[in-house]
Amino acid sequence: MNPNNKILFAGDPHGDFEPLIAAVHEYKPEAVVLLGDYDLEKPLETYLQSIIDLTQIWWIAGNHDFETPSKHRHLFHSALADKGLHLKVIEIAGLRVAGLGGIFLGRVWYPPQPPKWQDKQHYMNSQSTHARHSAMSLKYKGAIWHDEFEDLKALKADILVTHEAPGSHRHGFDVIGDLALAMGVKHIFHGHLHENYAGIVKRNIKVSGVANRTVANLEGKILQTGQG
Repeated sequence: MNPNNKILFAGDPHGDFEPLIAAVHEYKPEAVVLLGDYDLEKPLETYLQSIIDLTQIWWIAGNHDFETPSKHRHLFHSALADKGLHLKVIEIAGLRVAGLGGIFLGRVWYPPQPPKWQDKQHYMNSQSTHARHSAMSLKYKGAIWHDEFEDLKALKADILVTHEAPGSHRHGFDVIGDLALAMGVKHIFHGHLHENYAGIVKRNIKVSGVANRTVANLEGKILQTGQG
């Protein structure tokens, strides 16, 4: 097996997992990492039944996965719920992979502006008594929180997977490059913006944007696409 194909990265499926399934059957990776925005109408494992015993499946969430209670439930309460990489570093196929799901939200933190809240508790304490005893809204759950982002910097990883883009993209954020640099990351893979491209941030950290319904390998090479 080509060592660059031992982990594959899947850009936003938006309900279409066929390119990922085809890539797993063809390239037989040790693991796949999904980069968010699933638009699930049923639990995640239902879509991936044909590959679930063939490879490890890991994921981060995108903004679409917090749009409705059902989309959220089908991901976060699926049989693959424990395979979420958000704010973690997991050794996958011999490489340390870190995950940052969600998006920057103006009402929480939108770099380079300072964060609106110190942390989730600070935000909840500011709410009315009734709201304080309710669950945080899905929109806020899907936001990137400054304190959690900063805590991630203390960990070390080889690869960082994000939904948001770093500063290599015109709609990206320089702080993601800062995070990768602090963690010792060599390569960032991201989804969200539906573009395949290769870039560089900070001290020669490689960036691979992976478009929707597209699968890339560890080199950032596109192996499969359902676009068109």
